[in-house]
Amino acid sequence: MLYKIGAIGGVIAIALILVVLQIKSMVFSPTATSLPLGEQQVSSKIVEVIAQDLMIPWDVAFLPDGDFLVTERVGSLQRIGKNPFTISIPEVKKSSEGGLLGMTLHPDFVGNNFLYLYYSYQGTETGTLNKVVRYTLNDSGIENPETIIEGIPGAQYHDGGRIAFGPDGNLYITTGDAGVSESAQNTDSLAGKILRITEDGAIPEDNPFNNAIYSYGHRNPQGITWDDQGNLWSTEHGRSGITKTGLDEINRIEKGKNYGWPTIEGDATKEGMEIPKAHSGPDETWAPGSVVYHNGSLWFGGLRGQALYEAKIQDGEVVKIISHFREQLGRIRTVVVGPDNYLYITTSNQDGRGTVRERDDKVLRITTSL
Repeated sequence: MLYKIGAIGGVIAIALILVVLQIKSMVFSPTATSLPLGEQQVSSKIVEVIAQDLMIPWDVAFLPDGDFLVTERVGSLQRIGKNPFTISIPEVKKSSEGGLLGMTLHPDFVGNNFLYLYYSYQGTETGTLNKVVRYTLNDSGIENPETIIEGIPGAQYHDGGRIAFGPDGNLYITTGDAGVSESAQNTDSLAGKILRITEDGAIPEDNPFNNAIYSYGHRNPQGITWDDQGNLWSTEHGRSGITKTGLDEINRIEKGKNYGWPTIEGDATKEGMEIPKAHSGPDETWAPGSVVYHNGSLWFGGLRGQALYEAKIQDGEVVKIISHFREQLGRIRTVVVGPDNYLYITTSNQDGRGTVRERDDKVLRITTSL
């Protein structure tokens, strides 16, 4: 009799498990667009691989002819499409976080074919440094290198690296503190800053400190973008270490402002310093690798967070943060908007901190509106 009751109980338990699994499959619908953290499933219907077998891709730029460029941190520039090539930038110095990083096209690229690259190199006496170099792109590679800015402090960690032209036609550059946190507060140092220079490397007359610095007090910003109101936004890596993680930031950047590192973090305040519009809190780490504005939200990749994050903004404030594809694609670094108005992301699973998946790393196209 006891055996029969146990058998009936087992049948009931199995039935309950099947019901739960059925409910879970409904919750993890590929068409869901604003579910809580971790509740979006990757499906071939919404994620398309457009490039693979890459080595730590860092940035993506789309060309007018339909091809696109990818920088790989190891020092390679790849053109993918009708006129493919792979070239190595010999001067690039590779390290844990340094190497060939950010990339942007000149606003009049159709007229001049100018391509800008940010990368780490070996200084003569000062160790690792970073620079921005302008090239002319052709069908087989790049030529005519011209240094736009150099001598940006670099190190094995915290090299910043994102570059983009703003609505004002100037070039904006994010730099890390290069492991010397106090440098972020020094307006005579280019470390821990967002820089602004002209397309040729000159200093705009209205820069606040009569040098290339636009804002300061940053730890390791790796994302810049502008919303439809012309506001400049940046994503920034927060504290790290054995006992301290989290407090990654989303900042709205204003000229001449001090964003606090290393004096304040999170919700801490101090006169003359700005607090972030949002942060990850002390117990979660996004490790944001980029940011782009699209359809009323800021979108950024999470490296340690292993997610595509969406920060909805309204009137210059962050009102909600949602994660997509959490722990399903691995480490996500860069997010860009393609010419088809869809989001493209890069994985960074071969950077020594992730789990390598088949044919990593990749550039992926999100084939639905999230």
